[in-house]
Amino acid sequence: MPRAPRAPLAPADPVAAARHALLEGVGAEIAASFPGITRLGGQVVAALYLAEGPRSMDALVGELGRSKSNVFGNLRALEAAGIVERRREAGARHDAWALRGAYPDVIVGAYLSRLRRVVADKRALVDRARSLLGEAPGDEADALRRRLDDLGRKYALFAEVFARLLPAVDQPIDLERFLRRMPATVLTSVAGVVRRAMGLAR
Repeated sequence: MPRAPRAPLAPADPVAAARHALLEGVGAEIAASFPGITRLGGQVVAALYLAEGPRSMDALVGELGRSKSNVFGNLRALEAAGIVERRREAGARHDAWALRGAYPDVIVGAYLSRLRRVVADKRALVDRARSLLGEAPGDEADALRRRLDDLGRKYALFAEVFARLLPAVDQPIDLERFLRRMPATVLTSVAGVVRRAMGLAR
């Protein structure tokens, strides 16, 4: 008679297992959302979130078991994305690093800022391509002009949505606070409009 499969053994150290799971999960999330930031960068974010205060680069290197150059490169990329910041304590010889705000609020704010930059960059790209095309004649030019005009219209609409609905601020965004302050009737109405606009309403 075949034996029943054994249940997986519980981790020897559940705290370490939980920390490891968080580091890996946040690492994958950040790497997938921000070009130029690796899984290690996301692990840095998780480590700073779990820390009681700012951490030195040496402390992060020791905790994550990676080289100083890799950790520092990701810290610079996270700083450029508006996710972390340097802090210098009085009398300290080296910078310490901390999240710019609560997690995940700081990621939401940084991601929305990135989306705004992407939309602005793409609008500029379309304008440049349209300018280069000019009034060139021919079927190929006309087809390209229609494509560019259509793309420009879409990016202009995205920019308008950002301007009207999302605050243009370069800081963490507390979505939980925002949603808790929004009346349930308003949230239900907005959800209904979105579902209808996307063809999901029955």
